[in-house]
Amino acid sequence: MSAKSAISKEIFAPLDERMLGAVQVKRRTKKKIPFLATGGQGEYLTYICLSVTNKKPTQASITKVKQFEGSTSFVRRSQWMLEQLRQVNGIDPNRDSAEFDLLFENAFDQWVASTASEKCTFFQILHHTCQRYLTDRKPEFINCQSKIMGGNSILHSAADSVTSAVQKASQALNERGERLGRAEEKTEDLKNSAQQFAETAHKPLRTDPSCGVTTASYCAAALLGARAWFVTAVTEETSSELWFPSPLLQPS
Repeated sequence: MSAKSAISKEIFAPLDERMLGAVQVKRRTKKKIPFLATGGQGEYLTYICLSVTNKKPTQASITKVKQFEGSTSFVRRSQWMLEQLRQVNGIDPNRDSAEFDLLFENAFDQWVASTASEKCTFFQILHHTCQRYLTDRKPEFINCQSKIMGGNSILHSAADSVTSAVQKASQALNERGERLGRAEEKTEDLKNSAQQFAETAHKPLRTDPSCGVTTASYCAAALLGARAWFVTAVTEETSSELWFPSPLLQPS
């Protein structure tokens, strides 16, 4: 299990919260320690985590989580509501940088992420979360690369492309369904005609005194004509119409 998965399970899940993202960080400047402070716990890893509550109305928060050397567990340290975030500083908008600053109402921290790409991902999630859950006093994002600020627009663009493709596919299927419907109607007509031919074919053979043509000859000609009509009906929608003319009816 990765460190971020473990943090989500140990720190946020028990409180019915969902972690949206996290970034491993170190301070760019050493924190001033009070003169009387003693008994430090040694080296540790620090994560800045973004989470939301599962219970409505949804509340978002930023939490600092630490993992001390030699321990497999994580400890929740400072926490701020997202409404307290005033400014997000990406430091340099012209190049990939792992450095960033977070300014809250009552705190200011200068961080460096483990990688620039991890910082970029966290910033995109943070920006999207602010746009979604904050209605007033949204934090200011300064010195951020366009790909960070445009992360949400990229998602919308991809969604629009998928929607357009689905609409085109649906239209094609509807047109295909209409063509098949017309073919089914013509096939039903052919079926009825075939039933009439079958009934006629089962009648005793007789000859028309006026021209000497037997019932069998009429049936054979009719069936050949029906075959030609059916091929035309099935292929007419594809603009490749085929026609097999019936032979001339010869008196028997």
